[in-house]
Amino acid sequence: MTRQLGSFLAAALVAAFPLAAQAGDAAAGKAKFDLFCASCHGPGGKGDGPAAPKDPLPRDFTKGEFKYDADKDGKAGSDADLTLIIKNGAAAYGGSPLMVGWGAALQEADVQNIVAFVRSLKK
Repeated sequence: MTRQLGSFLAAALVAAFPLAAQAGDAAAGKAKFDLFCASCHGPGGKGDGPAAPKDPLPRDFTKGEFKYDADKDGKAGSDADLTLIIKNGAAAYGGSPLMVGWGAALQEADVQNIVAFVRSLKK
């Protein structure tokens, strides 16, 4: 009975706090960011990478301001929004087609790690 109760409580906590279970590793995210994102967003996330288009400029992550509510929960810039945009590209949510989706190239953990790294850039 105690073992069943413990298993139930563990499952309930994971269900109640799914974001905690998916929290990424910012250090690991930096490595993937450098490979997939820095060419446009810049190594420091300021939108000043060597391949950055002039119009529209890539998002400056140091500002911590996000435009799209990809998951349609009424709040732009949640971790879920960033996850969807990284996977599917910004055009899928009304943004620039120059921000391509990387879902086919990245594992779920990689995406979560990139989100954690992006969050760490806010000044």
